[in-house]
Amino acid sequence: MDFAQQAMNLFGEEDDDDDQNCRNDDVEEDEEHQQKQARQSSSSSGASSSGASSSASSSAGASSSAASSSRSSSSNHSRSSSASEEDNENDGGEVRSRDNSNINHNRSSDTNYNNCGKENYYENLDEEEDDKDLFGSDNEDYGKTPVNSPYPVPVLPAIRNTNNHMRGGFGRGRWQHNNRGPGLLPRPGPYPQRPNFGGPKFFNAPRDERFVSELKFSKSEQTLARKCIAFQEPCELACYSRIEGGGVFFDDRSLRLFKRLITQDIGFDLNEGFDTFIPKKDLGSEGFGDLLGCIRSKNIPLQNMHFVTYRNNLNKILATAYIRHEPWEMGVHKRNGVVYLDVHKLPERPQSELERRRCYWGYCFESLATEDPTRGDGEGIHHVDANVEYCSVLKTKLGAHRILMGAEMDCCDSTDDGRRFYVELKTSRELDYHTEERFEREKLLKFWIQSFLAGVPYIVIGFRDDGGRLVRTERLRTKEVTGRVKMKNYWQGGVCLAFADEVLCWLYGTVKENEDYILQFAPPFTRLELLQADSCPDAITDHVDQL
Repeated sequence: MDFAQQAMNLFGEEDDDDDQNCRNDDVEEDEEHQQKQARQSSSSSGASSSGASSSASSSAGASSSAASSSRSSSSNHSRSSSASEEDNENDGGEVRSRDNSNINHNRSSDTNYNNCGKENYYENLDEEEDDKDLFGSDNEDYGKTPVNSPYPVPVLPAIRNTNNHMRGGFGRGRWQHNNRGPGLLPRPGPYPQRPNFGGPKFFNAPRDERFVSELKFSKSEQTLARKCIAFQEPCELACYSRIEGGGVFFDDRSLRLFKRLITQDIGFDLNEGFDTFIPKKDLGSEGFGDLLGCIRSKNIPLQNMHFVTYRNNLNKILATAYIRHEPWEMGVHKRNGVVYLDVHKLPERPQSELERRRCYWGYCFESLATEDPTRGDGEGIHHVDANVEYCSVLKTKLGAHRILMGAEMDCCDSTDDGRRFYVELKTSRELDYHTEERFEREKLLKFWIQSFLAGVPYIVIGFRDDGGRLVRTERLRTKEVTGRVKMKNYWQGGVCLAFADEVLCWLYGTVKENEDYILQFAPPFTRLELLQADSCPDAITDHVDQL
């Protein structure tokens, strides 16, 4: 048999399908081994005919067993038998016929095996698909499932937000008039648009027709705390006194001396003398005129001043850094480069009897804690006049703004070397566990601002009970008050100064010469508004004419 015929038998068309399914390229080493065995068997058959027959039959038997165990082995055996036929062309066709019959038998068995395996494989897949039919009629559990579940639908409890009781109304707060807890979506109906996105920022708050400018509270406490605003120690330039009857003198005749033995009056009833109490009158711009008259009488220059005001106006500005629920307003008038801040008192509802008594308790404590030459030893408090006052005229500097202000002083004390200093007197309800935090957050903040701006080193607080009886007294150093609340993170004095510097910069750069304005802080308490005023007070106009 020549090489062409052998190639046709090994790689013919009738064997293409079997070779593609059975041949593996990774069995080349086994192939060589089978060829060596075939050559050895052919050489042994050349020695004797009977030995060749038995060798060929044993070789064919080994090949058939190998073919039944592996499809790749049958292919290798066919190649080895073909090689033996090439070596022994002259030795008879008995060996070749037996080898070919064995090869055909092996190929047919492999083909039957493959066909049976495929049929079993697809039958198994059909059985698995039948088993996975969960919604068929043979699934008894599914057939017994009722339409309605016997278990109730779980209901989650309403979430109550106990951390912020004041939030509510429109927007992302509570829905009104329901008991389903806080809502996640805005309240149904019209709600305010996003700020600066096609609509006014304040919903249901129409802008005043007199509106000129506004200062939005856009800077956080952390941003203001990073600013370091210098504050110059106040320097006293002049003073004036108001006596009973309303007379004003540019001296210190109304200044009272602090009584150091105030602790001996513990248990005193602050209601004493309430029947003869003379409440303070609202002088309006007339009181500001007394301050301007004192400035003129002492020839205090105003060329380098930016603001002239009472301390009360600065108290409001500094306290607004933290207290955002108390409205206020003041007049703003710019003349000759100087901005005059006039005090405006907002209308108040009539006070009750208890409110008038509480107001009197403060004036009574001031009389009790100061020396009164007209009052004898053991004599009670009587004829308290709230209009009698002493005011100091101070010069200071907050940031880049030079300020000239008038500040009412309660009393004074002196050091051993004769240097005089002022003392601030305050009253408050006795503290308990529930009121201590509010006292330190709000009242102590106001106490500190009022004393710090005027350079008052000491604050004496008289604590009383609900009936008006003095319980105890406490003296505080002004510079130590901020340390008392620092660890509690209630407020920071530097934030108040930084906020006031922002307001004064905006105010001085916005107002125009010979123009009159009103600066107000009103609901919704998110900005300062500058409104156009109709006129300037006569006290300021007369003061400018006399300069």
